[in-house]
Amino acid sequence: MNPTKIPADPVVRPAVGLFSAIVIVASLGYFVDIYDLVLFSIVRVQSLNSIGITEASAVTNEGLFLLNMQMGGMLLGGILWGVLGDKRGRLSVLFGSILLYSLANIANGFVQNIDQYGWLRLIAGIGLAGELGAGITLVAETLPKEKRGYGTMIVASVGVSGAVVAYFVGNEFGWRSAYFIGGGLGLALLALRAGVFESGMFEQTKNSSARRGNFMSLFTNAARFSKYVRCLLVGVPFWFLAGILITLAPEFGKAFHLQGAVTGGLSISWCYFGLTLGDFTSGGLSQLLKSRMRTLQMFILGSAVAVSFYLFGLNGASTTAFYAACFFVGFTGGFWALFVTVSAEEFGTNIRSTVATTAPNFARGALVLVTIAFKALKSFPSLGMVGAAAIIGAVLLVLAFFSASTLPETYGKDLDYLEEE
Repeated sequence: MNPTKIPADPVVRPAVGLFSAIVIVASLGYFVDIYDLVLFSIVRVQSLNSIGITEASAVTNEGLFLLNMQMGGMLLGGILWGVLGDKRGRLSVLFGSILLYSLANIANGFVQNIDQYGWLRLIAGIGLAGELGAGITLVAETLPKEKRGYGTMIVASVGVSGAVVAYFVGNEFGWRSAYFIGGGLGLALLALRAGVFESGMFEQTKNSSARRGNFMSLFTNAARFSKYVRCLLVGVPFWFLAGILITLAPEFGKAFHLQGAVTGGLSISWCYFGLTLGDFTSGGLSQLLKSRMRTLQMFILGSAVAVSFYLFGLNGASTTAFYAACFFVGFTGGFWALFVTVSAEEFGTNIRSTVATTAPNFARGALVLVTIAFKALKSFPSLGMVGAAAIIGAVLLVLAFFSASTLPETYGKDLDYLEEE
């Protein structure tokens, strides 16, 4: 059960810095990933209206259906790309996933009905599942252990800004063109593959007898399984924040009796602008404090304050105050990239890609269960949207805080080891 040190690396690699090709490609890959991931939420109403779905409740229900299709695809893709990343290499996943979601993005621009839209969001979700885990794993295994927190901080900060760009593109060019542009950006990114090297740690595992990419090994050891579940629980709250509170911002705005109407696109843009700063802050703070876990605890507590203000402090408020709350929710949710970094650092090289890819996608995919619970709870007249969101948010944030408080510290941890069966 004990970790095994990887044999000496026979492959000589050039020195890698914070602004190496690996960090740049991972950052831009995540940028396009986030662009596509949130683009549907931004153009949800516009695109559904365009294909003939105009009644308000139908827009909400069909929107949640499409969001669940996308997240369901990410659940499937998380396992697929994670295992491939440990069996075939991090680079093959990084660029394979970019290619798939770019093509799916372009195809989304041609949809004419809800069935086409749903299947293409599923395919896009499968593609989107691979990029972040592969990029974070590659950066974590390549940079010196004292600097890898800064590397993943750069990846996250550049990446989540894709949501802000998605808002402006969707606003200026229309929803179909926004999908085409996203696909084109992804295909252009593939040209940067030259000069990017595979992880030396991964290549070392080829000389060992350890099984690579054994997804089931996460469930056959009690301590490993417990650690994996706690990693997942740290990441789930963010997708409650983004998938429920922010995606359904227009509906919440009506429930809060705001002084004006708010749009989903602008709400997402402000949230992800906050997330960009939050990811940058949490990554840097974890380096300064020399502790991933203390930083996670601080941001999770901040999220609890942000959710409370969003749900109970905006009744009759201005739209400006509402967008400020969206920014606050995004900033305090800026532990997302730190969560992925911790997931990669907690496990050995032979299953690191599997964990770093499945963990964020299972956390994202948990939104399917969260939306089911949300719809069930909000049907109770005594709860409504606000009460349902408050209950779900409280449960998820308590579980996340407990998990961050009990996971082993990973700052400065050596990653050159294998997990034994």
